[in-house]
Amino acid sequence: MPLNTSAGSIRSSAPAPRPSQTKSFSTIFLIEMWERFGYYGMAALLVLFMVQKLGYDDDRANLTWGAFTALVYAAPAIGGWIGDKVLGARRSMTIGACILGLGYLLLSIPSDNVPLLYGALGVIVVGNGLFKSNAANLVRRIYEGDDAKIDSAFTLYYMAVNIGSTFSMLLTPWIAAKWGWHAAFAVCCAGMVLGLLNYLLMRRTLDHVGSVPDDAPVNWGKLAAVLLVGVALVFAVSFVLQHREIARALVWVAGAVILGIFGYLIAKSGPGERSGLLVALILIVETILFFIFYQQMSTSLTLFALRNVDPSQTFFGVHLFNWIPAQYQALNPIWIFALSPILAWGYTRMATRGRDLPIAAKFAIGFIVVAIGFFIFGISGGTAVAGKVSSWYMVWGYGFYSLGELLVSGLGLAMMARYVPARMGGFMMGAYFVATGIAQFLGGLVANYASIPDNITDPLQSLPIYTSLFNKLGFVAAGGAVLAIALLPMLKKLSQSHRDNNQAIDPHLVIAEER
Repeated sequence: MPLNTSAGSIRSSAPAPRPSQTKSFSTIFLIEMWERFGYYGMAALLVLFMVQKLGYDDDRANLTWGAFTALVYAAPAIGGWIGDKVLGARRSMTIGACILGLGYLLLSIPSDNVPLLYGALGVIVVGNGLFKSNAANLVRRIYEGDDAKIDSAFTLYYMAVNIGSTFSMLLTPWIAAKWGWHAAFAVCCAGMVLGLLNYLLMRRTLDHVGSVPDDAPVNWGKLAAVLLVGVALVFAVSFVLQHREIARALVWVAGAVILGIFGYLIAKSGPGERSGLLVALILIVETILFFIFYQQMSTSLTLFALRNVDPSQTFFGVHLFNWIPAQYQALNPIWIFALSPILAWGYTRMATRGRDLPIAAKFAIGFIVVAIGFFIFGISGGTAVAGKVSSWYMVWGYGFYSLGELLVSGLGLAMMARYVPARMGGFMMGAYFVATGIAQFLGGLVANYASIPDNITDPLQSLPIYTSLFNKLGFVAAGGAVLAIALLPMLKKLSQSHRDNNQAIDPHLVIAEER
């Protein structure tokens, strides 16, 4: 009997098996999907809400949106550090999701009070700062050390973004048209609440994944300090959004600080880390260029759809349905949802055959297809009827643009996971988002080149303004492809140095060969 008791005790004390990588990834995948449902449902509406409901001119709406998204993407630099060093990645992600839900709830209050709008946007910036980089960092930690799986995982992770955004970008414009703007914002809040409930049910699958503070009890003093700083940042963001000159200055300062920190880390790192950081820096610069194009989706392309796109969707002359202008943005996630599994399968298959393309080559291809997408938007004016172009130009333009987005932005996170040392993971994920934020603000400035004066209401007059911008962006994207191709030899050399040094440190480390 004592022997049996002892055996039972041994069995009961044995550690439970770790959840599979797939289960852990699924937990992050689902909360990311619902978080993006809320964010992109709001994003689909906000510029049109400012123009049509609040009476903003195009310039003010574009730059307000640009400043807001710049702060949204810059905030994760701080949130990543908090996740790494203060609260833990899992806790920071969860708190960020709760704050985001509060921000969408404030937007749903039936009031056109402008200070309330800016306050809600400030809450969303703080929530996104805590959520975004820590969710991505958890994915990196799940697949750390397996380059081929990291590329596939981040491509599928990017698909989570687009599943959520597809449904919200189709749903919230319809709800706004039927029941009003604030009812649509309430749906964004409901999506975030569903995401949190789902995460609570699955959170055990992440018990073994996280940063060092996640394994320690909650430090209530540090938590209170983070929340107090968050409240202060809400007021600061609200103030900045109402003063565009300050927003512009802060964007440039943020860029200079991140570049300076990058330089410091490169100078102080060992040879293996240094080459990886140099590759990451070059690819981040290319990512900034891409996100200038990305910002057009919520600004110039949406206003183009409002004024110069025939909402009737036909197929061989048969009318299918009518688009609401904001819904065209959903074409982006629809295409990405369709293309992501194909690319993820392709990356894994190429890697197993030793033919994996380097990320730099994928970036170059991405810029080529982005250029094609904008040229499609640009040539649409040649077949316009009374200043209105066919919806099919939006469908195919977004298709090429979205393929480019997958190759550039979808792999941008994988690039950070592959080349950045794990000890810098949270901060460097944040640095990537800061670079994206700078590009978002620049994209708002670019969109204003197609700003339509209040005295122009005829589609025949606004059409050439938009198509001129889109053609110019096509040529800029083509230039980005040429630059990316020119940098391939140098990036290949740096990647080889990074790989060789890692293998020298750990001869058993297997890293997928890049050719």
